[in-house]
Amino acid sequence: MPHPPVSPLVPPVLAWFDAHRRDLPWRAADRTPWSVLVSEVMLQQTPVSRALPVWRAWQQRWPGPADLAAAGHDEVLRAWGRLGYPRRALRLHACAVAVVERHAGALPDDEAALLALPGVGEYTAAAVLAFAFGRRSVVLDTNVRRVLARALDAAALPAPHLTAAERARAGALVPADGPTAARWNAAVMELGALVCTARSPDCDGCPLATRCAWLADGRPPDALAGSRRRQAWHGTDRQARGALMAVLRESPSGTATPEVLATTWADAAQRERAAAGLVSDGLAERHDGGLRLPRGPRAAAPDGPPAVSDAP
Repeated sequence: MPHPPVSPLVPPVLAWFDAHRRDLPWRAADRTPWSVLVSEVMLQQTPVSRALPVWRAWQQRWPGPADLAAAGHDEVLRAWGRLGYPRRALRLHACAVAVVERHAGALPDDEAALLALPGVGEYTAAAVLAFAFGRRSVVLDTNVRRVLARALDAAALPAPHLTAAERARAGALVPADGPTAARWNAAVMELGALVCTARSPDCDGCPLATRCAWLADGRPPDALAGSRRRQAWHGTDRQARGALMAVLRESPSGTATPEVLATTWADAAQRERAAAGLVSDGLAERHDGGLRLPRGPRAAAPDGPPAVSDAP
């Protein structure tokens, strides 16, 4: 059965990518499938500049699933630092444990097996298949969706929620062979991150400028601007949670007394909501009236007994 013709969007984007791609370590020849998965989890809702130093530190400390599986939850949360959304750290740990227990420590290259791992959803599985294994998949993050919405729909930004029709159209653009498909996925993502940005797109430097419906229409404003939810931060429970987590991470013992918590966040009712949320999410434990980092179970280390935390 013949493959569909290559979309006219593909060649210019691939040529641009070859000339402008960033030299990122999870794209290096010596990358491992696990290091790619770690990068994809860290990069969710997080810019490269923030994720890169944490990724490097993790790769040095826990280069493979067995290494991370042998760590404790307190160690993992400390190492995650201020990367944000710390539940991702615990999901990575759970994923590492599952890879060790189900796949002898080797990340599977099968989509169904990847999706069965804790914390691995449709996007992460597709990204790992493409960027770790060179397989054809449809990788749709915010950057890719924005490029396609502008080029094909003349829309300033994509719809708030991914639709089946949008997914099918994106899939039709992906080249047929695995290596080229993986390059396309990386290239269009890079284009959205560096050129076709949300707030200040560089249309003059875009390889799709002559093919972009949004640019041809005069760059109309976002038609859905009034319906998009903008998350507040200052004074919210999210900010309170972050403040309490920072105190726990920075404490040598991984603990915070009630007095320390009170000085960290003055609003008692909000402080308690934040603390209860951290406990419910497995990010903290109640301890002597205060909080402490969780002493989660450690899997067996690859060459011996469980690792010992440096926190008492």
